[in-house]
Amino acid sequence: MLGCFFYIVVNAAVLLITGLIFDGFELSGWGAAFIAAILLGLANTLVRPILVVLTLPVTVLTLGIFIFIINAFLLYFISFLMGDAFVIDHFGTAILAAVVMALINALLNLISKPFTS
Repeated sequence: MLGCFFYIVVNAAVLLITGLIFDGFELSGWGAAFIAAILLGLANTLVRPILVVLTLPVTVLTLGIFIFIINAFLLYFISFLMGDAFVIDHFGTAILAAVVMALINALLNLISKPFTS
């Protein structure tokens, strides 16, 4: 249970950091970031595997780069669900944000690995 909470806090922080980097990626605060992190976790658990299987040929042809499009779609969909609390202006911003979020998550996971083991 503590690992799940840690995952949500890290993703909320990553969302807020990404919001600082891009102008068209805005969260209204920590509350919105936590809600977006929870929804993103649910979407990654329930919807993402289905999308990955359905788009497997395209993902293989693009050597895995299409995964960023799937992640961007999920981000954009969650921003649509949350309304004014989480706004992504364009799908291009969502793609760039998905790439940056993946890089920040990888860095944070590398740093936090000794603390979560």
